[in-house]
Amino acid sequence: MTRIPDVGDVVGDFSLPGGRLSEDVFVRGQYSLGEQRGNPVVLAFYPGDNTPVCTTQLCSYSDGLESLSACGAQVWGISPQGVDSHESFARDRGLRMPLLADTDREVARAFGITAPVIGLRRAVFVIAPDGTLHWKHVGTLGMRFPSADTIAEQLAGVTAG
Repeated sequence: MTRIPDVGDVVGDFSLPGGRLSEDVFVRGQYSLGEQRGNPVVLAFYPGDNTPVCTTQLCSYSDGLESLSACGAQVWGISPQGVDSHESFARDRGLRMPLLADTDREVARAFGITAPVIGLRRAVFVIAPDGTLHWKHVGTLGMRFPSADTIAEQLAGVTAG
């Protein structure tokens, strides 16, 4: 298993296909972490679209997107499902953040969060504008996740420093 990056480590670049619901249009594209340098990024890894806990988690982040974006952050949801599944999930739930498809779990492996049965552990990583890992939360049982308020507090620490 790959080592989970530690706070202060530079996070490697990656690029994944995904899309974001804008009004009634699901805009597809490539999302590259390297292109976000200079801005904080929240990576919210979740096991699956339209599952109960993941739906609760992503809806809470979508509802809290204004406070997270106020910190200058991009918030990306990442799971192993394809972009078509993400589009359906975003439309069904009105999710407003980009949902990225890590279908081969390569990015999840790079973050050391792959897991048997569920595919990947529920995890949130806050990447600082300089590309270093500022904060992380990796679930052990898969049911718990940090609130949007907790993530906003971590982002305030990134932008203040």
